[in-house]
Amino acid sequence: MKKYTTVILSAVIVILAALLVGILIFLKNQPIQQRATEPLVKISAFEPDSSIWGLNFPNQYDSLLKTKLNKEDTEFGGSSKFSWLERDPRQLLLFGGYAFSKEYNDDRGHEWSLEDVRNSKRVTDKTPGSCYSCKSSNNPGIWNKIGLEEFSKMPFAELGKQIDQPIGCANCHEAGTMRLIVTNPAVIAGFEAQGIDWTKFTRQEMRTVVCANCHDEYYMAGENKVLTMPWKNGTKIENILAYYEENQFKDWEYPEAGTPMLKAQHPDFETFTADSTHFKAGVACADCHMPYVRDGSAKYSMHDIHSPLLNAELACGACHTDVGYVVTRVSEIQEQVSTTKISTEDAIIDAITAIKSAAANSSSDPVLLDKARLLHRKAQFMWDFVSAENSMGFHNPEYTLKILADSTNYARQAQMLASQAANDPSLLVIGVYDSMK
Repeated sequence: MKKYTTVILSAVIVILAALLVGILIFLKNQPIQQRATEPLVKISAFEPDSSIWGLNFPNQYDSLLKTKLNKEDTEFGGSSKFSWLERDPRQLLLFGGYAFSKEYNDDRGHEWSLEDVRNSKRVTDKTPGSCYSCKSSNNPGIWNKIGLEEFSKMPFAELGKQIDQPIGCANCHEAGTMRLIVTNPAVIAGFEAQGIDWTKFTRQEMRTVVCANCHDEYYMAGENKVLTMPWKNGTKIENILAYYEENQFKDWEYPEAGTPMLKAQHPDFETFTADSTHFKAGVACADCHMPYVRDGSAKYSMHDIHSPLLNAELACGACHTDVGYVVTRVSEIQEQVSTTKISTEDAIIDAITAIKSAAANSSSDPVLLDKARLLHRKAQFMWDFVSAENSMGFHNPEYTLKILADSTNYARQAQMLASQAANDPSLLVIGVYDSMK
């Protein structure tokens, strides 16, 4: 009897296991489920026109359109298209010999992305198509059709004939499912270079990762100017610097100094994910820049993306009970970073002045002078990593201040080596910028 019971139980287990396998296979082969509400229109893959998406998601689309109206500045940033060269004239010297010394305006809202890049004084007949990479919802479809390399090397003006939409829904969402996805092939390649599969990220993680489609450090590689993320060694600043050194890359050469320079872009993703307090707490970019709001019973993520300081009660109040304290704390952090950043700029300008003088001296030690140039290159990229990032340090205060401290140290070392190279102690003078006024 016991023998028959064991056989029966074994048979039942086998049948249940087979049934479970069958159910799992059945579920896996089911079509991807749509959102909870029935869509009014079917959205084609890579659809660039956000107004079509807006027929199904009017609240999100209407709030996206408000980025066209944002013209309000915060103390250290904003959306008014102000000039950094006017707000901080030191940058005219720091970017000497480069296009950013001609025009360097702060970014406006997503709805302005196409107009602003096309009207930029930095655009010339030699500008590659890769400069459209973070500017349009047409891009995912074009990348899918011709690939990243063809997209990048195409002349800016020629590629522009295929582009008529600003940043929009297709940059972040998959049509039909509306899931958050990485659409920029350069970002996908950047993750792959680190052995990371972005498709394994959770939805909360993706609420930060989709911002990396645009808000990160990049460069244009090779003759075809292919958009590339310097992430092979990792995304922290020392990893990125090591990558550029390995590839002997430079954006331009500083005139008279002869330094091979690097221009940082907008490393918001790299800065925030470098073990910042909010990142370690599981907070995503969208939690602060796209907080949830309600329209009656409907809850949705606000797509009027701007500084959380402009709607602190909503953006910060979701987690913090004392919003007034939070705003004051943010102001203190940004003031400290801003003051430190200006001091770093002064140190770099002193170094540039010393290197230019040493380079003009035919008796200068070329070995020491080259060492000074490399320290100048490193110091300025580190400063720019902070300056080009959009939070004035708040995304990661401790990390930012350490970068600025290291940058200042390297700048002073560069100045000292230039002085030694020329055997001229007068090159150790500080406060050169102030003496120019």
